[in-house]
Amino acid sequence: MRISDRGYGEEGRERLTLVPENVDDLWHLAHVLEPGDHVEGDTTRRIQRNDDQMRDTGGQREHIFVTLEVEDVEFARFANRLRVSGVIVACSREDQLNAHHTLNVEEHDEITVEKHFKPDQTERLEEATEAAENPDVAIATVEEGAAYVHTVQQYGTEEYASFTKPTGKGDYSRPREELFADLADALAHLDADAVILAGPGFTKTDALDYIEEEYRDLTDRITTVDTSAAGDRGVHEVLKRGAVDEVQKETRISKEASLIDDLTAEIAQGAKATYGPEDVAEAADFGAVETLLVVDDRLRTERQGDGDWDIDVNDVIESVEQQGGDVVVFSSEFAPGEQLANLGGIAAILRYRLQ
Repeated sequence: MRISDRGYGEEGRERLTLVPENVDDLWHLAHVLEPGDHVEGDTTRRIQRNDDQMRDTGGQREHIFVTLEVEDVEFARFANRLRVSGVIVACSREDQLNAHHTLNVEEHDEITVEKHFKPDQTERLEEATEAAENPDVAIATVEEGAAYVHTVQQYGTEEYASFTKPTGKGDYSRPREELFADLADALAHLDADAVILAGPGFTKTDALDYIEEEYRDLTDRITTVDTSAAGDRGVHEVLKRGAVDEVQKETRISKEASLIDDLTAEIAQGAKATYGPEDVAEAADFGAVETLLVVDDRLRTERQGDGDWDIDVNDVIESVEQQGGDVVVFSSEFAPGEQLANLGGIAAILRYRLQ
């Protein structure tokens, strides 16, 4: 994320001119923008003309500059765009005022956001800005007969490619080199800055030997990690062990993976943890929360007034921060966020056990 300008608008609202530089940045914006915010940007709109000489074609699209009062925000993950819908409150064409419109924000589009930013939203934008300096990382996991490649995003990991080629004995078995060749070819096309090669046993070592022989350009980018499994489980182990952190100064998802493991361990022991909105709010009232964990999409739903929690989540966050606790907003797109959602969407690691 690039912040190209800062200032203040009406009623003390902060104005930030932002340029999302990748899909991660669009995802961050989806959890920063809320109903009532103002968003400015260039767009196109179908305009009906009152011209007797022009045949009615249903209107023609024109470039206009609009300010929307936000009503809804949608992160279209597979379309690589953010859809911001609302009412036009300012426009380069006055005849379009008060009409509904959707601003499609894509990578490298410049928009200006005017709103009262909450502390966690400001922190999210700062993280997005700092993450622009991080290298692109891929996690390749391999075991006998199967290999997987995942890309590391701020909102989670995504499976980029998977290969299954039975090895060993039997009519359908294939030489191991075929599996290694498919894996190496995928990594070469992905062209990540760094690759973490993981998996159980010696298979990953044999895969690395093959890559060093056949794909020498990849060799300097690869580090190996021992895991007990390949695929999603192997990726989780890589993140938990902090292997990605050795390549990137800090990644959101590795931090989430570690925290959710700490939380579940404390819950299993009946020790310093609690979950669910009411219990977490009570712990915050006692000043017992060391780390507050909340899922991003649930946080957004509650802030919009569409949730069913009997607590004010903003009050809980403010209380935790005032008492020196940490607040971590989890991505709903990644496995730790899904685990947290199953616990009610909000939980806390405590300073001490509550009776």
